[in-house]
Amino acid sequence: MMMMMMMPNECHKWLTLFAAVALLANIGSTLAANPPDADQKGPVFLKEPTNRIDFSNSTGAEIECKASGNPMPEIIWVRSDGTAVGDVPGLRQISSDGKLVFPPFRAEDYRQEVHAQVYACLARNQFGSIISRDVHVRAVVPQSYSVNVMDESILRGNSAILKCHIPSFVADFIVVDSWVEDEEREIYPQADVTASDGKYLVLPSGELHIREVGPEDGYKSYQCRTKHRLTGETRLSATKGRLVITEPVGSVAPKVDVKDRITWLDKPQGQALSLLCPAQSYPMPAYRWYKFIEGTTRKQAVVLNDRVKQVSGTLIIKDAVVEDSGKYLCVVNNSVGGESVETVLTVTAPLSAKIDPPTQTIDFGRPAVFTCQYTGNPIKTVSWMKDGKAIGHSDPVLRIESVKKEDKGMYQCFVRNDQESAEASAELKLGGRFDPPVIRQAFQEETMEPGPSVFLKCVAGGNPTPEISWELDGKKIANNDRYQVGQYVTVNGDVVSYLNITSVHANDGGLYKCIAKSKVGVAEHSAKLNVYGLPYIRQMEKKAIVAGETLMVTCPVAGYPIDSIVWERDNRPLPINRKQKVFPNGTLIIENVERNSDQATYTCVAKNQEGYSARGSLEVQVMVPPQVRPFSFGESAADVGDVASANCVVPKGDGPLEIRWFLNAVPIVDGQSGFSLGRWNDRTSLLNIDSLNAVHRGIYKCIASNAAGSSEYVAELQVNVPPRWILEPTDKAFAQGSDAKVECKADGFPKPQVTWKKAVGDTPGEYKDLKKSDNIRVEEGTLHIDNIQKTNEGYYLCEAINGIGSGLSAVIMVSVQAPPEFTEKLRNQTARRGEPAVLQCEAKGEKPIGILWNMNNMRLDPKNDNRYTIREEILSAGVMSSLSIKRTERSDSALFTCVATNAFGSDDASINMIVQEVPEMPYALKVLDKSGRSVQLSWAQPYDGNSPLIRYIIEFKRSRASWDEIDRVMVPGHTTEAQVQKLSPATTYNIRIVAENEIGSSQSSEAVTIITAEEAPSGKPQNIKVDPVNQTTLRVMWKPPPRSDWNGEILGYYVGYKLSNTNSSYIFETINFITEEGKEHSLELNNLRVYTQYSVVIQAFNKIGAGPLSDEEKQFTAEGTPSQPPSDTACTTLTSQTIRVSWVSPPLESANGVIKTYKVVYAPSDEWYDETKRHYKKTASSDTVLHGLKKYTNYTMQVLATTAGGDGVRSVPIHCQTEPDVPEAPTDVKALVMGNAAILVSWRPPAQPNGIITQYTVYSKAEGAETETKTQKVPHYQMSFEATELEKNKPYEFWVTASTTIGEGQQSKSIVAMPSDQVPAKIASFDDTFTATYKEDAKMPCQAVGAPQPEITWKIKGVDFSANDRMRLLPDGSLLIKSVNRQDAGDYTCHAENSIAKDSITHKLIVLAPPQSPQVTLSATTTDTLTVRLKPHEGDTAPLHGYTLHYKPEFGEWETAEVSVESQKYNIENLLCGSRYQVYATGFNNIGAGEASDILNTRTKGQKPKLPEKPRFIEVSSNSVSLHFKAWKDGGCPMSHFVVESKKRDQLEWNQISNNVKPDNNYVVLDLEPATWYNLRITAHNSAGFTVAEYDFATLTVTGGTIAPSRDLPELTAEDTIRIILSNLNLVVPVVAALLVIIIAIIVICILRSKGNHHKDDVVYNQTMGPGATLDKRRPDLRDELGYIAPPNRKLPPVPGSNYNTCDRIKRGRGSGLRSNHSTWDPRRNPNLYEELKAPPVPMHGIGNHYGHAHGTPECHYRHPGMEDEICPYATFHLLGFREEMDPTKAMNFQTFPHQNGHTPVPGHAGTMLPPGHPGHVHSRSGSQSMPRANRYQRKNSQGGQSSIYTPAPEYDDPANCAEEDQYRRYTRVNSQGGSLYSGPGPEYDDPANCAPEEDQYGSQYGGPYGQPYDHYGSRGSMGRRSIGSARNPGNGSPEPPPPPPRNHDMSNSSFNDSKESNEISEAECDRDHGPRGNYGAVKRSPQPKDQRTTEEMRKLIERNEAGPKQLQLQQANGAGFTAYDTMAV
Repeated sequence: MMMMMMMPNECHKWLTLFAAVALLANIGSTLAANPPDADQKGPVFLKEPTNRIDFSNSTGAEIECKASGNPMPEIIWVRSDGTAVGDVPGLRQISSDGKLVFPPFRAEDYRQEVHAQVYACLARNQFGSIISRDVHVRAVVPQSYSVNVMDESILRGNSAILKCHIPSFVADFIVVDSWVEDEEREIYPQADVTASDGKYLVLPSGELHIREVGPEDGYKSYQCRTKHRLTGETRLSATKGRLVITEPVGSVAPKVDVKDRITWLDKPQGQALSLLCPAQSYPMPAYRWYKFIEGTTRKQAVVLNDRVKQVSGTLIIKDAVVEDSGKYLCVVNNSVGGESVETVLTVTAPLSAKIDPPTQTIDFGRPAVFTCQYTGNPIKTVSWMKDGKAIGHSDPVLRIESVKKEDKGMYQCFVRNDQESAEASAELKLGGRFDPPVIRQAFQEETMEPGPSVFLKCVAGGNPTPEISWELDGKKIANNDRYQVGQYVTVNGDVVSYLNITSVHANDGGLYKCIAKSKVGVAEHSAKLNVYGLPYIRQMEKKAIVAGETLMVTCPVAGYPIDSIVWERDNRPLPINRKQKVFPNGTLIIENVERNSDQATYTCVAKNQEGYSARGSLEVQVMVPPQVRPFSFGESAADVGDVASANCVVPKGDGPLEIRWFLNAVPIVDGQSGFSLGRWNDRTSLLNIDSLNAVHRGIYKCIASNAAGSSEYVAELQVNVPPRWILEPTDKAFAQGSDAKVECKADGFPKPQVTWKKAVGDTPGEYKDLKKSDNIRVEEGTLHIDNIQKTNEGYYLCEAINGIGSGLSAVIMVSVQAPPEFTEKLRNQTARRGEPAVLQCEAKGEKPIGILWNMNNMRLDPKNDNRYTIREEILSAGVMSSLSIKRTERSDSALFTCVATNAFGSDDASINMIVQEVPEMPYALKVLDKSGRSVQLSWAQPYDGNSPLIRYIIEFKRSRASWDEIDRVMVPGHTTEAQVQKLSPATTYNIRIVAENEIGSSQSSEAVTIITAEEAPSGKPQNIKVDPVNQTTLRVMWKPPPRSDWNGEILGYYVGYKLSNTNSSYIFETINFITEEGKEHSLELNNLRVYTQYSVVIQAFNKIGAGPLSDEEKQFTAEGTPSQPPSDTACTTLTSQTIRVSWVSPPLESANGVIKTYKVVYAPSDEWYDETKRHYKKTASSDTVLHGLKKYTNYTMQVLATTAGGDGVRSVPIHCQTEPDVPEAPTDVKALVMGNAAILVSWRPPAQPNGIITQYTVYSKAEGAETETKTQKVPHYQMSFEATELEKNKPYEFWVTASTTIGEGQQSKSIVAMPSDQVPAKIASFDDTFTATYKEDAKMPCQAVGAPQPEITWKIKGVDFSANDRMRLLPDGSLLIKSVNRQDAGDYTCHAENSIAKDSITHKLIVLAPPQSPQVTLSATTTDTLTVRLKPHEGDTAPLHGYTLHYKPEFGEWETAEVSVESQKYNIENLLCGSRYQVYATGFNNIGAGEASDILNTRTKGQKPKLPEKPRFIEVSSNSVSLHFKAWKDGGCPMSHFVVESKKRDQLEWNQISNNVKPDNNYVVLDLEPATWYNLRITAHNSAGFTVAEYDFATLTVTGGTIAPSRDLPELTAEDTIRIILSNLNLVVPVVAALLVIIIAIIVICILRSKGNHHKDDVVYNQTMGPGATLDKRRPDLRDELGYIAPPNRKLPPVPGSNYNTCDRIKRGRGSGLRSNHSTWDPRRNPNLYEELKAPPVPMHGIGNHYGHAHGTPECHYRHPGMEDEICPYATFHLLGFREEMDPTKAMNFQTFPHQNGHTPVPGHAGTMLPPGHPGHVHSRSGSQSMPRANRYQRKNSQGGQSSIYTPAPEYDDPANCAEEDQYRRYTRVNSQGGSLYSGPGPEYDDPANCAPEEDQYGSQYGGPYGQPYDHYGSRGSMGRRSIGSARNPGNGSPEPPPPPPRNHDMSNSSFNDSKESNEISEAECDRDHGPRGNYGAVKRSPQPKDQRTTEEMRKLIERNEAGPKQLQLQQANGAGFTAYDTMAV
């Protein structure tokens, strides 16, 4: 019982243990399948050794290598072939921390395999291995070397280059430190080699460059000083170099040493380098460097800059970059010839590599991609390794298509060139898809009756998919007739397996198990199937078990229920000892089985409760494995021939035993190879060797085995064996160029050493060791000859020696044969499609050689395709085969192979033929992202034309530019995304893309348009000038930043200023941006300190923000100039050429500064007008002497004082005359024979009389005789003298002197004459120039002699003279001209002739006249200046001393300015912005002022304010509205103020809120009612005019909501109207009847009143004049000109309000108004019209108000007798205008203007009316209307009112068009109240600027040039119900701005002409425009009946032409002008 109770507990314990074991096994399998922990990783280098380690043997070296990983990796050092590196005592050791250490060593201990080796560091852990870059270790042992400098021959004048020659074996470690000249002067390399300009220059490569060698350089010696890079040792060159200077003999062409013709240079990036061009010539050559464009033969000149400099012929590059790499060409030329030098430069950059991604975890079967990203130059190879082993991949991208278990590990990418290498590593980990099997669903334990079928199901999952098998009680179930096993895989990857048991029996019960198994694990499930029935035990097979193991068996019981299962042995129930354990489920466990105690038959007994039982037996067999006892062959090696033996004894183990012997793992057979085997018994085997030899050496193994297992023991037998051949070499023949390998292997013990030697000469006998070279090496006895050549042929000896015996040797012959060989195995050849191509293969080798061609591995037969032709050519070294293709097709892109064969072998070469085309254009170009300066683009790659895309060219341009002006960005061909940078913000760009391959470029893609984002300005304002304006004002002027730096639209500028040299902050002022192109901005800083320095900065801003501050500009305020001239100026004549000038300083208070100097301005008085002839003398004292003056000349002088502020006021001119002096000699003398005793002497006065001539003295002397000289005094006015009483035919000499009060002057030249009977005609007068003043008389002399008396005739300008009223011949021969005019100027010739001779003289007459009218043209305009160009009148010969420029504003006085004659241009400054001006000029000279020029009508730039957008201007709340006045644009002229009015929408009267709101502020209108519609009227003013805008807005509700928009009544059709009227007749009829009665009554009253009173003012006619209206007060004669000419092609507008424009109405008033000063003259009428009109007007009586309007009288008030039928005001009539040249087809309509009735509403109008209260004469000459220029009159400053010419625009002398008009023509909501919205400017504007933006766009709304806030806004309702008499200002002179003239006195008529700002074109605008202009805005018809006309009325008006084209509507300006009315289109 005790045992029975223990058994369940024991069984439970064992079952728990069993489950734990199973669980651990399961966990183990799971761990095996899952990836390692995330913290675990493969090795990564932390510190990787560098590529090169150079060290001196005296210092040694340590190379550190560190790596990280988890677990920590192991560091191993290896050689380049991968073999591990060990310690070499004293020379190389590996420290415990992984460093490779090279200790210092003696020179004799140098070992090449240690100290000149390539090493690598390998790091590895369980996840993989990585290997470092190659480490080239070089130990340097001191070697004796010497450095030399050689002599250099050089032609004089050339540049020399001295080289420091360093031996090659130390060249890597030696650098040139400096050069020494004559052992004294050290020449060092410069830090900046490109900056040297001296004679000597040490080049970066160490050479000494000497410029322009001269003879003196031949006496100097040069040494170089070198430095050892490792040891630091310096030494001088052993030899001194000199320059051997040759004098050139004749011209020498440039010469270049052949070895210097082409050089290769490798230089590291970042350092300086030099490219030499060592040529010399005479004359000195010119050097030019070029660089070849990569991949082409084209070259371009090298650009020299700060980094690249040329010194003579040497090109020096500082801070070299990789892009400098390439082929350079130096071209040397002189006049004799040329030469060139090529240099191939490679700039190396350090290699580096990186793998992306560095770590990736990939699931089983998925792809993995590693990309090697590398930099550096050059890159020769790319290779990959896995876990330290090469994988043969050379692309930058490594792709593993399907990851397997073995793919995990460490991957490395290596990039290499000849100098260095670099590596990067990455780790590939296996992902979680390695899932071990899992049982997802399984059958449960089941109990059932026998009979039915059973279905057991098992579902398992895992990755990879597992296989499922079934077992019953541990025995595998196979399919039979009752058991069926099947399975399938579900869609989610699970495996479903099932077991079907047909018709289950009781014997089928038991433990069923399903097992799911895959390569990554096992999972199982078991459960019992209980079938009711008697106990049954299935047969158990015999169980064999090895002693010492544990036996576990379960009894296979069936039947149910089972009461008990017991095990018995020999009928005894178990357990019977401690080793046995029995469990209730039938499991038996026996631990540590032994044969003696446990081998037996065991019986399992199963019983049920009924007592039925079943028994089954299990036979257990316990087996004992064998055990071998150790043996040996002895400790020392045996010799050949000795005997050896060994015993193999097996003391333990079951029989039967098998004992076998092995030698080196090969079984030993008895009786073979000297072996004999013997068995003493079953457990002992004897091995015996009678005679040892080499085959017996090795590892012997004895193996004993039985059924339980096996056992073995090994022992080594060593035999000393002399060498013997394993592979004896034999004669070999090799193909030339192949890699030859001759094996020579020998065996023996110890292992023999195999060496090779080569015979000396061609026969064997004497041998020498093989020199180790690049292509010959011996490896493990094998002779390798790489690329064997004929020179390697000969006899070779192989020797094997190991110290045993004499050794082995063999002699062989190596012969070299040449099979066919292609030097190029594979090459690419390209051809353009459609062009011919030739493919060539050249095979070298022994002939004959046959060559065949294959195409894509198919035989190519030209017979099958006539496009192919094959030709062969026999060459000296082989055969050339050519395959010609007539025209390539795309199908020719193939691999062509040529196969060459001869007797010695064959070879093939492949040509990869690529037929190429240009690529297709890229497509799908789109913008991914953009910013202010860049845009990210993507596109789709097009077909590449079978040629790799080299690049894409992104072309981009500004939208307004053409595609000829583009920028480009080059993008590599492998990418399809790029960023375009360096764009300008806020700019529209067009972008397109072009693909390019080697063949060419594709077409451009479709362009995309982008607008870059705005940024704050990046540029500073430019051209900043700060000039002092006066002592307290500085003017700051600047221009905008460069347009490219705006980064948007500039809104304005912040101008900051402060006192210089202080720490105070800047005071900033904001200036709005001027939109005018190129316009300078300016700002005046006022109220500054006098003569104080200020600092000024400016920054531009836009809506993003402010740009950078400009550089600080400093300036002083001006020092003042003296305001008074020096006083007491006086002059004193000292001599004939000197004058002393003295003065007294100006008063101290007027000096305005420190007077530094005085200037004396002086010139002869008659030249004073000419500025250029004035002289200046500066002096610091208060007097000075003027020297070098002309004698006896009147001088004019002025004195002025000068301060730092400039010149002060000049003093009043003073005059002094220099003293007289003796005169010069008379200019010319004549002696004329008058008879046989008389001679007439005549002369010309001296050129410089130097005083007043008092007399002339004539000297005469008979020639040849000693006669005395006779003198004769002649008065000063006489120019001839008759010498008489002379002897005939005797020569006489005459000369003349002149005398002044000072004395007698110099004598004239002598002249000889001889009296004679023959008196030829001669003229005593001289050629002369006469100057006559305009309108004065002139006389030209012609005194003649001769006998007979000569006849005198005159020619004028070549034409014979005939006398007239003005010219006549005087008796003495002189010609008299009366009242000289300009045309008289010219040449006058006098002829005298008699029978003997004739003579003539020519006089030149100069007429002094005032200048003619100059030409005045407009050159430029700004907002406050006009620049005019002045030219003299063409053909005007009169002298011109200067100009007087006259100018006036439209409503101002004339001003003048003097302009010098040299000034072609003149700036009129400080003008009003946006205002009209009139300009004319006159010339003057010393005669007087000339005629005036034509008047130039123009205007300064600037416009009226521009309307803002409503949302930016108005911000509404519930009871107020905020107005943001900064939203208004000032039109270029600064805003002065705003007027704000408001009213509720349904009210008529406006409420004035404020009439003086300052700009740049916000303004809040308060006290509004919530949720109410309001009207807001804003009037904005600047100097150019004003703009009115009206806005509707609704206040918000109390809660902040908005209200619904107001409803507009629907428009009614005619039918609707009739229907409404008919349905309300009962209301309509009475109303209509009442209205008719009222109308008739009004008409009757008006008629009666008009008969009784004609003196009431018309409310309309006293409107003040607007800025659009002008009269000409300069031109009183303009009454003769036409007042207005309308442009052609205008539509007929309706006439303004009917109360004012009908002639009938005015005539009912007895035609009162025509004689207003504003009547219009009809040129076709009687020319004496104005005389008729001169009768004064008859004033009507009873007028109560002479200053304003009278109420309610719409008639004319002045009657003019006889004028009843004249033109009425506002009548319209036709006139054949001047512009139409009287063409009747171009007749125009004109409208007269309203009367002013002689009244002056505002005093000051004197142009057309007399002073207030005086009726005056209405046709005063000072005011008139203007017409186009037809005639010009001399201008005079009229004393009239403010007026100017004002006619239509076609007379503009302006070539500009008016295209800009329309962009300004927007609607402004303005209730015009009948006022004009548009009054055009004048016709005569010569403004070159565009007219439209400068025009008065909106006309005058209220009729006045308001200069200040208006008075009339002072009361509410002032516009609607104007106080007509204006009692506030009845003539007080203030310019009251009246409101618009009302059409009627009813405000309800306000909708007339309610255009939003007239967009009709002004008459004065651009009539030359072709076609319709703008939008002729529809004007709302007045809804009031009184403002509309019936059809009949309209017809009558049109017949009278009252409704003609749009009239010029002018308004009064301060009572001095017309009233302008706008009109509506009919």
